[in-house]
Amino acid sequence: MPVISRLDPADPTAVVILRRYLDDIITRYYGRAATDAEIDEELAQGDDDELQGDRGAFFVASEAGQPLGCAGARYLDADTAELTRVFVAPEARGLGLGAVLVRTVEDAATRSGRTTIRLDTRNDLVEARALYAKLGYAEVTPFNESPYAEHWFAKSLTTH
Repeated sequence: MPVISRLDPADPTAVVILRRYLDDIITRYYGRAATDAEIDEELAQGDDDELQGDRGAFFVASEAGQPLGCAGARYLDADTAELTRVFVAPEARGLGLGAVLVRTVEDAATRSGRTTIRLDTRNDLVEARALYAKLGYAEVTPFNESPYAEHWFAKSLTTH
């Protein structure tokens, strides 16, 4: 099983897996290969700097020095964390790594004092929605107006 490390999203290893994550979700959204410029723009616009310190956490799964997955939490307030950037590289899918990463984020959010974790996702991310349901996330009413959000989930961390 890969090693899970808490990293700064600007760490070179984190950037490699974040680029793969963005390539995957951009490609799926547009139905064509993402361009380097699109990935660069998303990285520049993103708020990944919030995934560290007292504002959040970011984890990368690696094996033999190769990043294979990631997941993060943004701490929205004293009680609530937002699960974000969940990704497992195609070559590591089916091994349970997504569940390990999500549980790692949940544990970090719990240790930080958060009692609820939530997320939004898109229709086309079918595997992600299945994973969240398997891990005890329940669909809830929309809590944001993100143009990319089509499903909203939440989970209590007090029973986790």
